[in-house]
Amino acid sequence: MIRIQNTPNFTGATTSGDIHDFEELYEALHTIVGEEEEYPRYAAVRLRVLGVCYDIRHAMMGDRGAQHVLNGLDREQMQRLSIVGAEMNIYLSFETYWPEMIFVTFALNDFIQLREKNHQTHAWDATIATVRKFQAAVAICLQETLSTQKFAQLKKYISPKANWQTYKYDGYATQYVDMLNIKFIQMDSLKRENNLSIMAKRLGDIDQQYLQEKDTIHKFAKEQGLHPDQVRYSKEYPDHIEW
Repeated sequence: MIRIQNTPNFTGATTSGDIHDFEELYEALHTIVGEEEEYPRYAAVRLRVLGVCYDIRHAMMGDRGAQHVLNGLDREQMQRLSIVGAEMNIYLSFETYWPEMIFVTFALNDFIQLREKNHQTHAWDATIATVRKFQAAVAICLQETLSTQKFAQLKKYISPKANWQTYKYDGYATQYVDMLNIKFIQMDSLKRENNLSIMAKRLGDIDQQYLQEKDTIHKFAKEQGLHPDQVRYSKEYPDHIEW
């Protein structure tokens, strides 16, 4: 089962699960975002989801974290079942900045709607079910972290029907996510914890701050003869992260 937990300094979220959990999630996320050029206006958003896939793949290769987790069977139970084995399973893990994780989780609502619209899906579609389980794991972590009042406010962004437009992240300027990631990293751990719901609100709302940033990006892209997706956010991520 996929689990999401806060990192020690609230810089991000740790995703953990066994190899089968990660394989299932990797395939589901790859499928849900469609083929390259299938959703042209979602190209930049698609890359953010594929960034999570990148971390999943490297976790499966042993390039991220791992931990031992009790499998629920002790020696006595194994003897009764006539099996021999370890009492621990290996759970793989990787970290994601909290603004990045929240953005990907919200944006997956759009990809689910696109899949339902453009493919012959059904209520028990396995890909959508796996993606929803991932979203649910993020929601559980946020619910356990935030106050009851703050989580109640956040729930309106979880339901796709609450969005002010059907496809909220169509043509989204993902440089805004980089801006929030870097701002979040620069906070201390207490401030990060206190600002988690604010980051969720900024990513869940298409507000004036976002629209100003998007307008600046589009103007710069036009001046430089670039596509807006080719514009990089001006500030760099730090070389070392205290998760």
